[in-house]
Amino acid sequence: MKIAVEGCCHGELDKIYETIAYLEKREGVKVDLLLCCGDFQAVRNEGDMKCMAVPAKYRMMQTFYKYYSGEKKAPVLTIFIGGNHEASNHLQELPYGGWVAPNIYYLGYAGVIRYKGIRIGGLSGIFKSRDYRRGHHEFPPYNPDTLRSVYHIRNVEVFKLKQIQMPIDIFMSHDWPRGIYHYGSTGELLRKKKFLRQEVESNTLGSPAAEELLAHLQPTYWFSAHLHVKFAAIMQHPPKGNAAPRVTKFLSLDKCLPYREFLQIVDVPERASSSEGLEYDPEWLAILKATNSLQRTTPHPWNPPENNGLHERWDFRASEADMMQVVEDFSGELAIPDNFSRTVPPYDPNKPQPHANPSYNTNPQTTELCATLGLTDIYAQAGQGGQESGRVQGSAGGEEEDDEDGHSVGSVDEPSEYPSDTSGLSSSFNPDEITIEDEWEEEEGEQGKEEVEDRSNSKAAVKSDVSVGEIHTPSRMVLPAPKCDPSPTRLTHLMNLPPPFHSTPAVARSQSGAEREGQCEGDDEDATAVRMLKRTSDETGDPGSRGTTPRIKRRNQVIYTTVEDDESED
Repeated sequence: MKIAVEGCCHGELDKIYETIAYLEKREGVKVDLLLCCGDFQAVRNEGDMKCMAVPAKYRMMQTFYKYYSGEKKAPVLTIFIGGNHEASNHLQELPYGGWVAPNIYYLGYAGVIRYKGIRIGGLSGIFKSRDYRRGHHEFPPYNPDTLRSVYHIRNVEVFKLKQIQMPIDIFMSHDWPRGIYHYGSTGELLRKKKFLRQEVESNTLGSPAAEELLAHLQPTYWFSAHLHVKFAAIMQHPPKGNAAPRVTKFLSLDKCLPYREFLQIVDVPERASSSEGLEYDPEWLAILKATNSLQRTTPHPWNPPENNGLHERWDFRASEADMMQVVEDFSGELAIPDNFSRTVPPYDPNKPQPHANPSYNTNPQTTELCATLGLTDIYAQAGQGGQESGRVQGSAGGEEEDDEDGHSVGSVDEPSEYPSDTSGLSSSFNPDEITIEDEWEEEEGEQGKEEVEDRSNSKAAVKSDVSVGEIHTPSRMVLPAPKCDPSPTRLTHLMNLPPPFHSTPAVARSQSGAEREGQCEGDDEDATAVRMLKRTSDETGDPGSRGTTPRIKRRNQVIYTTVEDDESED
């Protein structure tokens, strides 16, 4: 089956689905599944926007509300995880996962499900050591601290995932596993993102929690996003016992913008399955049942149980009997029910409500799952007993945050602060840690620059055949081709992709030496034998209006020069 993988969504559902539809029509293929690697922005109405960690001037409704209201239905079954720009009050309703709209499924804080026999797992959020040991205590209305801590990964979720014994086919995380950049074209990564060099060289870029999970789960594929760059790697794991060593093919993609590498299609063999839709995973649900007593909704630090003589139980792996009990709990029917229901009114463009307050509701999907398995609805529990820790002085998304030194840094988010842990490396800051304003402005500046450069370097397309086993992969579409050294891997089909709103034009194909030099696919041709999509659009700005160097606001002002943002948040 063909699975489309998308990087950071940022609410651009219409454009993503339009791009997939164009590919299907042009290539005569059918995409079975779409995976989105975070920053999905499932914003239902104006109240949800106040629960999303972006500056007020960048709070836009985008297009998810159309799918939530029923105005549109997702044309491709979609599975996503959370990132660090989310409508957190919405996702918190579904701590164990669920439908956010018809045909759009959220994996929860952590989750594993099955689709056509393929096991797909994911971990939502980004790593920050300060909040890693805390419970899910946040509850709306959020204060400036909880607005951000709500999307930070917790050790209890990692502990649950480390109980998995059966093989995982696909795993998703928003931020990268620490150290994965050593298994791909590191030089090419640093040419694209020069400011990552210090963290890469000191091995402090990336999530140590995801690094642990990568070593434990050893999935066939691992997809990420967050750093807004395409990067592929192949990691061979040390063998476990007498088993053959497993290999993980890693791929990170960009955000949905013109001239960005944001979408890629992977061929994955199907397996026998009892359902054509999504199915619960018995092992994962058995782990949820076993670890339910470990859930916490307070900000107090907590460590998972270990085999150190201090805990009655430290092994929460699922036995065959545990999994059979889960099947019995569901009366033998593991197909995930289509039980989506709206819990708040959707946005109405004809009746805007800019002063709407954030909503907080229990979700019937969570209530039903908890009743079936005997789980705790931790969002409801946080609302009942954790208001004091989850809410402060009636603010729903502060306009200012202080850094570790107590200096005001405006509206600051941690796209991921990757101090690797609480060891000596914890004083190291990620050079990619930028204010949200600068994150958006960097994209705009690079977008204009790339449009001018790439139009001068890309005039034609190159075509050849590529396959995975005996399955032919449709052509990859790139416009324009990225600039880099010639790739030693096999070339794949390339073609121009028109704007999504245009009809499909005829596309001329010709060989070009400049095009061949422009191909930059690195190791991921060996990893996934796929095609890359770049969406063209008239949305690019004037390249002369911005400098050529991304404006990064560093938090460690002793080491880095601070670049002040000209625009302050409203």
